[in-house]
Amino acid sequence: MSESSGSVGLLSYETLVHAVAGAMGSVTAMTVFFPLDTARIRLQVDESRKSQSTPVILAEIAKEEGISSLYRGWFPVISSLCCSNFVYFYTFNTLKRVMVSDRSKPGKDLLMGFISGAVNVLLTTPMWVVNTRLKLQGAKFRNEDLHQTHYKGIFDAFSQIISSEGVGTLWNGTLPSLVLVFNPAVQFMFYEAMKRRAGRGGRRFGQFKSDGKGGLVGSLKNVLSLLMDRIKRHGLLGLYKGLEAKLLQTVLTAALMFVVYEKITAATFKLMGLQKKVKL
Repeated sequence: MSESSGSVGLLSYETLVHAVAGAMGSVTAMTVFFPLDTARIRLQVDESRKSQSTPVILAEIAKEEGISSLYRGWFPVISSLCCSNFVYFYTFNTLKRVMVSDRSKPGKDLLMGFISGAVNVLLTTPMWVVNTRLKLQGAKFRNEDLHQTHYKGIFDAFSQIISSEGVGTLWNGTLPSLVLVFNPAVQFMFYEAMKRRAGRGGRRFGQFKSDGKGGLVGSLKNVLSLLMDRIKRHGLLGLYKGLEAKLLQTVLTAALMFVVYEKITAATFKLMGLQKKVKL
């Protein structure tokens, strides 16, 4: 297949391959390291927990609620992640076709990553809001301020949130999510640069979303208010609860996702008879 046939525009086969491969890579990686995300979110939400070590938290959850509880909320998280990374990869590779020049530059990679991340946040934030609530449903909290929800599934959660809290709730916290877009953008900028140095041609990583707390109505004032309240109640270190689990999850998940993504794209391009161009 020539470069001109089926490879220009939004509906190119190559862009679709990248999007699907990115989604599959992220789903595989998140599934493998999902318990780390469970530990991270429990540390951040259940403020009365005394244990801070990730292995200890995982052991406590498994003992109190069963091993399967480490994967509570897996389906909504995976569904959101799949959609999120599909959007990210598709947007990034579409921009790459539009903005690419003879020599790719880190600044351009960063810009494309940021735009892709912003599009991803605005489109998929409602799914992350819902999956965070589903992930915590049924958990045994030590914090009396936390109240249990009673959602029957993803669609029921959407329905209840909209009817009782309004549509805008689905975009709560979008501002911090947009700020965190720099995380995957910078990560991908270095990834693309390393790939070019290795002479293997630039393709892309998509991982991330700001862990289920999206939102359009989350103003800067509200964000600062929440931060100050957190510092007042738990000190400056309270802003970093769950950091160990988050670092472990981010590094390990990204590494595995890159591997799966590259393998899927390489195998698919070979099967389709497409040649990946090397971007130097």
